[in-house]
Amino acid sequence: MRESSSMADNFSWLHRGIAEVFPQPTDAESDTESLEKRLATTDRPLRVKYGIDPTGADIHLGHSIPMRKLRAFQDAGHTAVLIIGDFTARIGDPTGKSEVRRQLTEADVKQNAQTYLDQLRPILDFDTPGRLEVRFNSEWLSRLDLGKITELLATMTVSQMLAKEGFADRYKKENPIFLHEFLYPLMQGYDSVAIEADVELGGTDQKFNIAVGRDLQRHFGQKPQFGVLLPILIGTDGVQKMSKSLGNYVSLSEHPGQKYQKLQGVPDTMLPQYFELLTDLPIDKLPNNPRDRQLLLAWEIVKQYHGEQAANEAKEAAKSGGKEGAVPEFSLATVSQFPVKLAYLLNATGLCKSTGEGKRKIQEGGVRLDGEKISDADTTYQQPDELQGRVLQVGKNKFVRLVP
Repeated sequence: MRESSSMADNFSWLHRGIAEVFPQPTDAESDTESLEKRLATTDRPLRVKYGIDPTGADIHLGHSIPMRKLRAFQDAGHTAVLIIGDFTARIGDPTGKSEVRRQLTEADVKQNAQTYLDQLRPILDFDTPGRLEVRFNSEWLSRLDLGKITELLATMTVSQMLAKEGFADRYKKENPIFLHEFLYPLMQGYDSVAIEADVELGGTDQKFNIAVGRDLQRHFGQKPQFGVLLPILIGTDGVQKMSKSLGNYVSLSEHPGQKYQKLQGVPDTMLPQYFELLTDLPIDKLPNNPRDRQLLLAWEIVKQYHGEQAANEAKEAAKSGGKEGAVPEFSLATVSQFPVKLAYLLNATGLCKSTGEGKRKIQEGGVRLDGEKISDADTTYQQPDELQGRVLQVGKNKFVRLVP
C-alpha cells in the first residue's frame, strides 16, 4: 500500500534536482497521466529502476546523483530495483562514445560489481525489507534465444537507431558502428520489461534508451514506465562533466581528507548545483558567504559517506595541516630504484608488514590507488611521476600520499 507520510504526499523530494520527467500529460500519448498522479493514487509500491554497468571499479559523486534519487523513492515507500548490468557491461553503452567500447570479461564485470555495491551502501537502504532489489541482467538476457532477439530487433528501424545522437555523429564521421552496439538500447529496454518497471532513472543522456524501454513495455503488453532524467554533474574544475579521465572527480572511496580538500575548492558558480544534487540541505538557507558555502559543502558530503566525526577531523586537518589534509605522506625519493612493484611499495610505505603481505592484500582486493582497486599482484610502476601526488590505500583505514 502507498505510504501516507508527508514525504510521500509532498513531491518536493521528486522535483529536487531533476532535469525532466516524461511523458507529461500534455504529450500526445494515450497513457499520459502524470508521475505525481501515479505516485498519489497507486495501491502498491512502484518499482523504480536504475541500471549500472560495472565497467570500472570506482564510483564518483556524479554517479551518486541517480542513487540519491533512488533513495528518495525508497524513503517515499517505493521499491528501488538496482540492475547490475553484468551482461550489458560486456557490450558497453555506446551513448556519448565516438568509438566502439572495449568489451569486458565476465571476471572483470563480477569484480567491479562487488566494489560498486560496497560503495553504494552509504546511499541506498539495503536493510528495510521490500525497499531494494539487486538484480543482475544476465538473469534474463543470457537466456534470450535468436527468436527473441529477432523479435526485439524488429521493434526498431535502422533510421531510428541512427537518430540516437552518438550513432548519428559516428555515422557522419564514418567511424565504425558495430551491429552488437545496436543491441545495447534494446537490452537496456528489455531490462524494464523483465522487472516490470514503473519508473526508470537516468542521466539526461539516457532519454533515448529509457524511451526504448517504454516502447518495449508496450510491445510486451505492459504499462510504459515513466522516465526521470537527472543532470550530468560538472566536475570540480567547473568546466567539464565529472570524469576520472579528466581528473576533476571526487571518488566515493577516497580518503575523507582528500574528499574535503577537493570539495572546499569547488568554484563558486558550481555550488548551487552541488548543493542541490549532492545534499538535502535547504538551498534557501545556505550561508551568504561563498567561502562558508564551500566549507559547508565539503563538510556535509564527507559526513554523508564517512560520518560526522570524520567530517570534523577532515575540517580541522584542512585548517591546520596544509592543503592535503589528514593523509600522511611518503617520499618516493626513498625508493632505491625504479621500476618498482606495487607489493614492494606497500611494504616500503609501512602499509603492509612485508612484500608477501602486500601481494596478498592486492589479490584480496584490498589495495586502491586514488580510489581505484588494483588486483594484479605483479603491478609495476616504471617512473616516480606515475605515482606522485596519488593516494595509496590498504583496507578502509590505511592511507599514504606518495610525494616526490
